[in-house]
Amino acid sequence: MRVLLVGAGGVGTAITRIAARRSFFEHMTVADYDLGRAETAVALLGESGARFGAARLDASDPAAVRAALAEHRCDVLLNATDPRFVMPLFEAALAHGAHYLDMAMSLSRPHPSRPYEKCGVKLGDAQFERAADWEAAGKLALVGIGVEPGLSDVFARYASDELFDEIEEIGIRDGADLTVEGYDFAPSFSIWTTIEECLNPPVVYEEDRGWFTTEPFSEPEVFDFPEGIGPVECVNVEHEEVLLVPRWLKARRVTFKYGLGDEFIGVLRTLHKLGLDRTDPVSVKSGTGAAEVSPRDVVAACLPDPAGLGERMHGKTCAGTWVKGVKDGRPREVYLYHVVDNQWSMREYGSQAVVWQTAINPVAALELLAEGVWGGSGVLGPEALPPRPFLDLLNEYGVPWGMREQ
Repeated sequence: MRVLLVGAGGVGTAITRIAARRSFFEHMTVADYDLGRAETAVALLGESGARFGAARLDASDPAAVRAALAEHRCDVLLNATDPRFVMPLFEAALAHGAHYLDMAMSLSRPHPSRPYEKCGVKLGDAQFERAADWEAAGKLALVGIGVEPGLSDVFARYASDELFDEIEEIGIRDGADLTVEGYDFAPSFSIWTTIEECLNPPVVYEEDRGWFTTEPFSEPEVFDFPEGIGPVECVNVEHEEVLLVPRWLKARRVTFKYGLGDEFIGVLRTLHKLGLDRTDPVSVKSGTGAAEVSPRDVVAACLPDPAGLGERMHGKTCAGTWVKGVKDGRPREVYLYHVVDNQWSMREYGSQAVVWQTAINPVAALELLAEGVWGGSGVLGPEALPPRPFLDLLNEYGVPWGMREQ
């Protein structure tokens, strides 16, 4: 297997550090718009970096992506960029004849007149519209294979296969007790992506209603997270699992809730009120004349890079899937989860907990694809594939998952 990894930010760099310890691939080319960043990711691998190379690549240019796939003889494209670049990378991989993986799906657009009731363009719609073309090409686009979406979807499939006869609700619940020294506000993941998923209308699925939307931060609930994290208030946000799980699994309701906290929600609301969550460029005066700048990019530029926060970060992050239903005629509730301690991930891999937890899942998926354990064609989510090999492989990687009876 020869892999083109596009994106050498926090998650991309963590992917190289995890993959360097595995033998399933022949070569991985690390490509980024900033060549120096890609070269640094490879250089930091030291002697373990012999199977890696660096390249400059504009992820928004499908022709350039196709050329890179050909030049480096890659049969898989792994997208570690933000969601703006999903479609050009997705289309370039299909045109070249490469398999494709990502950790976030094509962007949504709210309903033009009833955004908090009806779905407009949903997350992933643009990709699923091309499913027949991927099937005809005999290639696989495995979408949403990070941690959330990704591992959370694998948990959902595992629960459906082995733990329940009927499922009332599948609810992804994400919480943490992470703190960052020296910053009043420092998101542990891309603020661009965080704004996108938190301020868009959240999507909920109900079997008798289909997909619908609500107000941002709706339906607050307190969820008790394991391994010492404790109770965290969680709210609805837009997320891929709600759009993926019902395509393959039967459940009466599917939700996604983040543990954000009042302060974080307040900052996001303020950004929205000021129009600083917008992605369309505005004209800004500069020393060299007017510049066209996206307000959201300005916000991102003013905040610290999440990849560089690891030394200042303390605590744990938890990703998991809560499932409620019936097994053998009896009510049952479980929480399947994965917890990462930032001190451990920094010590073992030099990557902060949130980006490391995201990165390990596409590496495990690549290994299963390389070994022929996972496979197929078309546009598939993680819940379309057998979960047990993936969960067993995580244990082999030394990052066990857990299950708690509620």
